[in-house]
Amino acid sequence: MSLYIDTLLFTSNIVAPIFFIVSLGYLLMRLRIIDQGFIDTSSRLVFTITLPVLVFMSISRMNFQAVFNPQLMGYFVVSTLIIVPFIWLISRYFIKEPADLGVFIQGSFRGNYGIIGLAISFNMFGNSGLALASLLLVCVIPLYNVLSVLALSLPMQQSSGPSIIRPIKEIARNPLIIAVLLALPFSYYGWGLPSVGDKIGTYFANLTLPLALLAIGGSLNLKSLRNTSGQSGWSTLIKLIIMPLILTLGAWLYGFKGQELGILFVLFGCPTAAASFIMAKAMGGNAQLAANIILTTTLGSLITLSSGIYFLRLWNLI
Repeated sequence: MSLYIDTLLFTSNIVAPIFFIVSLGYLLMRLRIIDQGFIDTSSRLVFTITLPVLVFMSISRMNFQAVFNPQLMGYFVVSTLIIVPFIWLISRYFIKEPADLGVFIQGSFRGNYGIIGLAISFNMFGNSGLALASLLLVCVIPLYNVLSVLALSLPMQQSSGPSIIRPIKEIARNPLIIAVLLALPFSYYGWGLPSVGDKIGTYFANLTLPLALLAIGGSLNLKSLRNTSGQSGWSTLIKLIIMPLILTLGAWLYGFKGQELGILFVLFGCPTAAASFIMAKAMGGNAQLAANIILTTTLGSLITLSSGIYFLRLWNLI
């Protein structure tokens, strides 16, 4: 039982600051210290500049060749490409509003792996776990962003008929995907930025999470939370329980164990990423629903991540 308490406390230490800044954004909006203009401007700043810089810095600093694991990367890619269309097929029968459908799909699969996942992986397995977990960022960031663009753009075309041109354009000009493509040569060849460039990049990257979380908190609306509780509740259930349970079981049956299995569980079980709100707002999705899903999955992950890690350790799987 002490193992579970230790895991719960560690997870709480990671999640609590996120919840605090979201709550602060909500309070500042109610006190009119920030307004809708701040939310719109900060969301645009994060989407176009600070989040791409964070992505670039994370990947470019990684030694890609040292931690390359094709089986682990392949399982993540294939399993994600199977489960996301399945979520899409099921949810479109129940969610008729295009602006809600894309946000629901994105919220159900896009985890906050770059912040919460890496921290938990390091706590579980030390530097070797952090290196292996960081490797997955090379797959996670581009795949999640491409799937998010498709999820948010394709339902919006229902009224005008399907077209492949717009999603391709959205993918090609997405700042996060561009950041990944620019960072990969740095990671692969071991290039580094000049010290001044590295420091400037770090400054911009450090702006990302506080700005995004304040914008999420400012967008929260208790009436909206009640109105979308069904959608955010189902998205939370998929993100925190159904998806990690199915995909971690699949990974175990495939033959993963120990460190690899634990990292895959954390990857699939992370709460919904703050970036999902930024992208939903930028692409015309239901930003309030996105904010609600982030809030409910962040709170719920305290229990689900801690419980999952506890049982995996109890059964000697990690």
